[in-house]
Amino acid sequence: MTLIRTVEPSAEPVTPAEAKAHLRIDHSSEDDLLAGLIRAAREEVERATGLALIDQSWRLALDAWPCSGAVSIPLHPVREILSVTAYGPDGEASLIDPATYQADTASRPARMMFARPPAALRAMNGIEIDFTAGFGEAGTDVPDLLRRAMLLLVAHWYEFRTAFGPKDQPVGYPAGYDRLIAPFRTRRL
Repeated sequence: MTLIRTVEPSAEPVTPAEAKAHLRIDHSSEDDLLAGLIRAAREEVERATGLALIDQSWRLALDAWPCSGAVSIPLHPVREILSVTAYGPDGEASLIDPATYQADTASRPARMMFARPPAALRAMNGIEIDFTAGFGEAGTDVPDLLRRAMLLLVAHWYEFRTAFGPKDQPVGYPAGYDRLIAPFRTRRL
């Protein structure tokens, strides 16, 4: 199973103005640095929680149909299944009719149940499921705790950017970061 982002988010959950207010910065000489820190903080929160914060498109590639006919999509929240494509042994693509599967996007992980899988698939990445995931198109759609976790990371990385060398980065995580993202993590037994 391979996840590939096909379309990046069109915005960040935290704006540079919000980050500047949080950091009490009143100049624009470090706007590029802040933009990079905001992007890195979003990516870290997404990685740590298994979430897509702002709407983005993804592709899930599978080698084979699961025996049960059910496919779990590990990214959350899934907003829409765009298409399912199966590739035959010779690489010929065929779209799977949406009437032949059901999608449960409310669950975590999201699930898809297929009525009947195709007969033969290519050996690797024979199934591609394209979908969109995210809380919405704007930063205000993202839960406040996740936005605050991002602001903590931005502030921490901004403060400690010169105290340590490049090989020591990121320095660590600020106190409270884990508590802010804990309700959004999936736990495994």
